[in-house]
Amino acid sequence: MKKAFVLVIAVLLCSIMTMQTTSCTDKKTGQDSIVSDSLDSDTTALDSLEKIMEETPMPKTADELFDDFVFNFAGNSKLQRTRIVFPLPVVTGKKTSMIQNNQWRTEHFFMAQGYYTLIFDNRRQMALGKDTSVNHVVVEKIMLNRKAVKQYVFNRTDGKWMLTGIVNQGLSQNHNASFLNFYDKFANDTAYQIASLNNPVKFTGPDPDDDFASMTGEIAPETWLAFAPTDMPRGTIYNIMYGEKPAGGNEKIFCLRGIANGQEMEMTFKKIGGKWKLTKLVQ
Repeated sequence: MKKAFVLVIAVLLCSIMTMQTTSCTDKKTGQDSIVSDSLDSDTTALDSLEKIMEETPMPKTADELFDDFVFNFAGNSKLQRTRIVFPLPVVTGKKTSMIQNNQWRTEHFFMAQGYYTLIFDNRRQMALGKDTSVNHVVVEKIMLNRKAVKQYVFNRTDGKWMLTGIVNQGLSQNHNASFLNFYDKFANDTAYQIASLNNPVKFTGPDPDDDFASMTGEIAPETWLAFAPTDMPRGTIYNIMYGEKPAGGNEKIFCLRGIANGQEMEMTFKKIGGKWKLTKLVQ
């Protein structure tokens, strides 16, 4: 995402979050949680954000990168309707239904929670988010508690990103099914987390003695609770697939990114001996 656009989004969100105890510019320690610092699912805050974004025209350059576009799409209901191909096909199994313009309800994606998640198969996929040649993107709304996934399919046509379809699928049908089932348990069960750690786990995080430095080291299972993220995303998470069809495989890079505060967390998992293991944590 372009730095200028990130700054605009940060300013918009910070204007809503000024009543919270943590400002957008405060630096977090490794123990702080992006999730707990994010926007609550507060319709008043979301309505305020939407009003601000509707009054701020989307820059023409936002169509160059999907990340720039999707924040405008999610935060501006007026713009959203102009970027959907109606009637919109919705595929559920072998059945296809059509959503008409007057039936559409604004989809804010992850805006209300103030952070979003990404799941990559490798480092090369991570770079696609900054590739201006990507013309096909799928945003996945992953409902872990319901074992279901809703895929929003976007294509760039004549230089403009458009929502062209929705696909509903069971979690078991998803290319990340094995990892998602594992992650659901990993995020909710501390004992399972410890049992799912590689020994050791490589760690990079803020230096508690220097606000501008980071530290690296290794985490043994017996010290996990001192380093573990305090509140991992659970329930409903999101994923954005850029361009290429996911390769699957035995490695997943799970990224958590704060929208307003610039905070990031990255967990690398590898399937070892048929079981997913956390091998690296970057906070």
